[in-house]
Amino acid sequence: MAWYEDAVFYHMYPIGMTGAPRENREEGVVHRFEELDKWIPHMKELGCTALYIGPLFESSSHGYDTRDYRLTDRRLGDNEDFIQFVTLCHQAGIRVVVDGVFNHTGREFFAFRDIQEKREHSPYCGWYKGVNFGWDSPFHDGFGYEAWQGHYELPCLNLQNPEVKQYLFDVIRFWVDEFDIDGIRLDCANILDFNFMKEMRTKTASMKPDFWLMGEVIHGDYSRWVNPEMLHSVTNYELHKSIYSGFNDHNFFEIAHNVRRLEAIGRQLYTFLDNHDEDRIASKLKVKEHLYPVYTCLMTLPGIPSIYYGGEWGTEGKRTSTCDDDLRPCIPAEKIPQLNCELTDFISRLGKIHEENEELHNGKYQELLLTNRQYAYARWGNNSLIITALNNDDNETILNIPVPIQAQTAVDLLNSDDETGEDKVLPVQNGRLEIKLKGNWGAVLKIKGEN
Repeated sequence: MAWYEDAVFYHMYPIGMTGAPRENREEGVVHRFEELDKWIPHMKELGCTALYIGPLFESSSHGYDTRDYRLTDRRLGDNEDFIQFVTLCHQAGIRVVVDGVFNHTGREFFAFRDIQEKREHSPYCGWYKGVNFGWDSPFHDGFGYEAWQGHYELPCLNLQNPEVKQYLFDVIRFWVDEFDIDGIRLDCANILDFNFMKEMRTKTASMKPDFWLMGEVIHGDYSRWVNPEMLHSVTNYELHKSIYSGFNDHNFFEIAHNVRRLEAIGRQLYTFLDNHDEDRIASKLKVKEHLYPVYTCLMTLPGIPSIYYGGEWGTEGKRTSTCDDDLRPCIPAEKIPQLNCELTDFISRLGKIHEENEELHNGKYQELLLTNRQYAYARWGNNSLIITALNNDDNETILNIPVPIQAQTAVDLLNSDDETGEDKVLPVQNGRLEIKLKGNWGAVLKIKGEN
């Protein structure tokens, strides 16, 4: 099994979490990676075995307007700082995945500046889409070009140009050789050239064993991107939407329908509750107590789960039409002990359960019980099951769940016995399991088949 198949990810937006200035006007290097190093024990405590961190490389503002792909952003540190960070992560058993912002660059990238200076005589005119000296850009460059979603600070690279492709493949090789990264999250993968991504899959497969390619895809048929020729995974925005909507509307059918529809590739998808572009799940949920069963869904449904920094404390935040800062707050590492709470401990328990039970890594999904407010499903192992039971009602309920394997008992891994403090053991009788769940709660049950 490849490392990413049983991974639990932590997600860092480093410019925000370290309190770095939003505009890169630093004259020298500021060593903020020393702050990020302190988060590694916390990630380990949560049960995370992988990290998606980005954007990381020298940029002008938010990190996605790249100036230099080979330099760590000076607001965070230098290349030696990032090398040290990756080394510490690897020593803690945590793989490291970085942002690959290949759809566009910033206007301060060397190739774009060469076009500004030399105009038609620049050898880089073919590096960007739609370069046209017959019209002007909003920045009055004296030429026009295609920009990402009309944001002219982000000129689009021409990924069909062999020189551009080779340059970017050399960048990836540099990242592997210099920093020892374990994978790339492709920004804007939904609009990247498919042939470019296919070539990237071939190139990176020879750079490092089990090198992981994950793409940012919001809409569409995910199997177009996730297949043996292209990417290993994409962001599962469909499940993200159905989870918060299903809980807010007391409609577990929406979640179950989505999981069934995606079952063919669902176990490979990158699942999340919030990220650096989405309102915090704690701000989206109408009932805050739903955070507990929502995280239970994240850790037990098919997919590769990810926790966005701050989510483990129920941090709230909403984006505005002009600003994402509330989604990307500064959180000093020394505050972690003060912020840790019941939800943090709960997520840590789920992380341990995910790590210790192979059924949750790549196990087949089976729906067992479904109503608007109650939901139970199984993940299959080798003659074993993990059954997750969920209640999104405010009131206590009793679920009677069919058990599709010959067994006598089920162990509740999430809820300990009130008297002994040990895992609860529940009987399986006549192929069914009865469990009482308090309001807005869940259970994760381990069932071993009889030999």
